[in-house]
Amino acid sequence: MGFLGYPRPDGSVGIRNHVAVISTVSYANGVVQAIADAVDGTKGITHSEGDGRSPRDLEVTARTLIGLGSNANVAAVLVVGLGSEAHGAQEIADAIAKTGKPVERVVIQQSGGSRKSVERGTEIARRLVGAARSIQRQNADWEKLTVAMECGGSDALSGITANPSIGCFADWLVKNGGTVIISEVTEMIGTEEILGRRARNEETAQKITAVLDKQKRLAGEVLGPLASGATISPGNVAGGITSIQEKSLGCIAKGGTSTIMDVLEYAAKPEHRGLHIMDTPGSDIFSITGMAAAGAQLVIFSTGRGSPAGFPIAPVVKVSTNNEIWKDLNDDMDVNAGKIVDGTRVAEVGEELGEFVRSIVGGKETKAEANRYDLLAIHAAGPTVRRSTAR
Repeated sequence: MGFLGYPRPDGSVGIRNHVAVISTVSYANGVVQAIADAVDGTKGITHSEGDGRSPRDLEVTARTLIGLGSNANVAAVLVVGLGSEAHGAQEIADAIAKTGKPVERVVIQQSGGSRKSVERGTEIARRLVGAARSIQRQNADWEKLTVAMECGGSDALSGITANPSIGCFADWLVKNGGTVIISEVTEMIGTEEILGRRARNEETAQKITAVLDKQKRLAGEVLGPLASGATISPGNVAGGITSIQEKSLGCIAKGGTSTIMDVLEYAAKPEHRGLHIMDTPGSDIFSITGMAAAGAQLVIFSTGRGSPAGFPIAPVVKVSTNNEIWKDLNDDMDVNAGKIVDGTRVAEVGEELGEFVRSIVGGKETKAEANRYDLLAIHAAGPTVRRSTAR
């Protein structure tokens, strides 16, 4: 038995039914937010990126926005552009429209300015929401589900309680044909041999080694002799983590024990079902954004220090690593893995997490959704360069 989800024209299945209002460039953020505030059923996708970035970063931004609009949790899209950006509204809209879902656009410089753009965009968004609400849930197999695994504000218990429990669910989903993505390769340093042995072939093993070697070089270039210790945060240290290797072993536990199918570029969609690694920085919000752009409809997020972060278009399930966070931040936590310390088996918490995920997939809100705690950020790796916005 699978789950009830929203069917999309391209064969994907959503667990949510949002209309996304997407800014192509940061200059359009105000119009996007005004439309999203005015129309219930929409989610505003705003960000800080735009012209002035390197060609690589402009490409990553476009790929991310297209991926977010193509995510199965999105029923329809309104793209809002300024009119003179490198990747304009027409380009982004045309790419998303290949999924078959309704896509429309508003260009501020062609619509008479911000106020008129808000008026026109609000009218379009209301129409798109009305159409989306007519879509009925249908039965779908678990192979239609992609889940992003994230950890943030880790503590000494992350690799003992929450992450192994998440790993149990990851193994279950992969066994049932689904897809899992783990990220933050800076937090996998020191586990190259372990991950390499789990690669599906030599090519994938070499990709794992290459991406982790790259991160070690970058850490060395930026931090010098501090690289071996400064790649864990002050919060991690306060939570009892002593080294990057300790944190890395805990980090990879949330991916379970399945074969690693591939290493993905940031915001790139998997070509196979199963477990994947995505090349992202060690930042929660950058990483979640990249995995959602790759198609993840759900995020499972462990935290030991306490993170309330959610995401606009994908529900985020928060798993506390310890009993204190569960008690002190109960308005933000969904599942408590801290009870493993009191004697509950990891497998039991993994089963509890699986049952909770089924309820979320079925439509129940996570705490982050109920709190409307939507955070999004696109990873920009290159330098800022001067470029006129005029074509």
